Amino acid sequence: MFLNNAITKSSLVLFGLGIISSLNAANENVQSPNIIFILADDLGIGDLGCYGQKVIKTPAIDNLAKNGIMFAQHYSGSTVSAPSRCVLLTGKHTGHSYIRGNKGYTAEDGRKYDHNLGDEEVTVGEVLKTKGYTTACIGKWGLGGPGGEGHPNNQGFDYFFGYLGQGNAHSYYPTQLFENNDVVKLGNKVYSHDLIVEKALNFIDKNSDKSFFLYMTPTIPHAELIVPNDEYMGYEGKFEEKPFKGTKSYCPQDKPRATFAAMVSRLDRDVQRVVDMLSKKRILDNTIIVFSSDNGTHHEGGHDPKYFDSNSIYRGGKRDMYEGGIRTPFIVYWSRILKKGSVSEHQSAFWDFMPTVCELTGAKAPENIDGVSYLPTLLGKKGQKKHDCLYFEFFEQGGKRAVIKDNWKLIQLDVNKKKETRYELYDIKSDPSETKDLASENDKKVEELKELMNQSHNESDIWKFIYE
Repeated sequence: MFLNNAITKSSLVLFGLGIISSLNAANENVQSPNIIFILADDLGIGDLGCYGQKVIKTPAIDNLAKNGIMFAQHYSGSTVSAPSRCVLLTGKHTGHSYIRGNKGYTAEDGRKYDHNLGDEEVTVGEVLKTKGYTTACIGKWGLGGPGGEGHPNNQGFDYFFGYLGQGNAHSYYPTQLFENNDVVKLGNKVYSHDLIVEKALNFIDKNSDKSFFLYMTPTIPHAELIVPNDEYMGYEGKFEEKPFKGTKSYCPQDKPRATFAAMVSRLDRDVQRVVDMLSKKRILDNTIIVFSSDNGTHHEGGHDPKYFDSNSIYRGGKRDMYEGGIRTPFIVYWSRILKKGSVSEHQSAFWDFMPTVCELTGAKAPENIDGVSYLPTLLGKKGQKKHDCLYFEFFEQGGKRAVIKDNWKLIQLDVNKKKETRYELYDIKSDPSETKDLASENDKKVEELKELMNQSHNESDIWKFIYE
């Protein structure tokens, strides 16, 4: 191992006790571990081989799982993009988070962007900067527009490249992207995913001699379904195709199944390129790689999630409170530290990333966060704390809420329709596919979980249900 870029296993375990600072003081050669969080866009839990996918090939991501830890009960921050990303970065679930939906505004440049994350919010980027990390977000942001308080440069990220607004990210051949606050003109001629990956690799290359946090957020496999130069990654002609005619939002696609599979495999190929760059720079042993998706699988742009079992055994997808909308793949790789091929049943969620990072680095955790550090699970240590409950709320499609406690899950639908609102109750341990609604025969459990729902929700000036 190289002393200036890697450290002993015993020292790495000490990192988990939050004493990086003291180790650095004792040995100037000890470098805090790099952290790379790769967040796919609308990737279903069933789209990866390690989670059961049989057709689409994902060897690089599967290898991270084979040599790291795969979580079986991990939940995204929300069932759509912007709030899910806010939850991940701030450690607050959607009952408390600043951003709780995909609400936007039109900026001075005439383009639409997502609601700005408040300046008072503390992100993982800001926390890691207090510990000397260089930080970057490369890909899709979705938490504020150019010059706004929610811009990544104002939220703890030294460098940004990609889409500021998620609506613009529906096109893989955009007119422009942003580098920090500067417009990068592309004229609809560049496949954005490839450029995003190149920028991420360049960031690793240039910052390999220091501790860094890379929040890498590619838009694949979000619709639209398209690949450059008909690069179908070997899937052309493999499937019976049902051509997609196109909509106002998404381009037509003659081969949607081959294209979707190619997009997922392209993402996987580029995960391997990240690993290869870390190896080339001789910092792989000192880098934590996290892989997940912002929410469940989509059914847009011609994608047929049932054909690929994109949501695995789970009911629903994006915009649903069923498991298929919020249960996501979650893999953590940390060479020589994590037990290879581990599968954790620990129930965790996006809002746990913040306290985990704080415990890992010895940083002070922000006040009033909802997360529980899963570092003991990563290190195979005793004393892993558990959530009292997991809570989700969503403001589209009539309003939805969900709470999970002790494998019981209560879903409230049509929250904004007082006379039509209803509750569904599932035992997700014995019925993970949520096929049997038990609400009518468990009044006591329904009332108990209703109370937890109400306790988990704080009123917001921006996001309101109709009864507020």
